[in-house]
Amino acid sequence: MMIPTPESSPREVIGLTATGPGSRGPYAKGQARRHRIIAAAFKAFGTVGYRNASMQQIADDCGVTRAGLLHHFPTKESLLEAVLDEREYLADQMFYKDGPPELEDGVEYFRRLLQVIEHNSRNPGIVSLFAVLSTEATDPAHPANAYFKARYERALSRVRDAITNLAERDLIREGIDPRGIEIDIIALADGLQVQWLLDPSTVDMPQRLRAFLQAIVTVQIP
Repeated sequence: MMIPTPESSPREVIGLTATGPGSRGPYAKGQARRHRIIAAAFKAFGTVGYRNASMQQIADDCGVTRAGLLHHFPTKESLLEAVLDEREYLADQMFYKDGPPELEDGVEYFRRLLQVIEHNSRNPGIVSLFAVLSTEATDPAHPANAYFKARYERALSRVRDAITNLAERDLIREGIDPRGIEIDIIALADGLQVQWLLDPSTVDMPQRLRAFLQAIVTVQIP
């Protein structure tokens, strides 16, 4: 994993460049500082979890004072929200990089999903952040509990829609009941992430998920 530097935004840390042209002045410096803080929090939350990460350590890691950190993020919860927003942005950047998809096309949906997973397999920081926070957030009192509940509802709905589209086109293999398969797909994808974090040399996340999907559908998923 690339370690954040004073010049890198969190998007650069995980392999994407920050949006917008470079600029100078107080505003640009403030934005650069904000990016450094988010990058440090991204790493900290994905390593030790939200509860074990301290605001002081995050400030130290990105080279700002605690007062400077609190200027941008007055609370730890607001910093967590920014980190989760960043993760969503990065996932969307990968999913939509080929332009707006025909979301009703189940084959195209899964092609793009595998594309995102392939990207994540080269960026352990993203995978670790999700694995650590999603487990920690099962506690109803966790500030990210509502976020992950909503995230799973969206994910299940989108996968369900993709499977429904494939079933309507008679692309589901004979003998396969498509009802509830979205739960299996999400469970497999998340379980693969944990196994990959433990031993990335033996777990190919996109390949295993693609093999599972190919056992369900009659068409090739690129």
